[in-house]
Amino acid sequence: MAFATKLALGDVSPDECPPLLEEGYSESLRKIREMVAPLQTAAETGIKLDESKCTGCGNCVVVCPVDVSVEPITSEGKAAKTGETVFWVENGVSKIINLKKCRRFPPERLNCRVCEQYCCTDAIEIW
Repeated sequence: MAFATKLALGDVSPDECPPLLEEGYSESLRKIREMVAPLQTAAETGIKLDESKCTGCGNCVVVCPVDVSVEPITSEGKAAKTGETVFWVENGVSKIINLKKCRRFPPERLNCRVCEQYCCTDAIEIW
């Protein structure tokens, strides 16, 4: 159970589980590697932003609890690029400019999914 939790958080890889490396578990190991593969391409927070899908609507900027707490005027769709917010729209595309401010970032790792829920183009995915 402890290993599975660490695996889900991306703290360990399937290859670090000795029983999975034993003979007879190769199919299980293959399936687990396949399941956690998206975690390996995601940021430490589990957030992936596909800029090719983004329309620059700015929903992520406006709904992010961190952005609004740091720059309250972001809730009105106005903000200065201070580097203290998580998201920013630049040249018509959302960007993650300060991932360390995200509530999902270690050590807190809160299960915040607001940006993903309000992304109308599915450009933001959380693993």
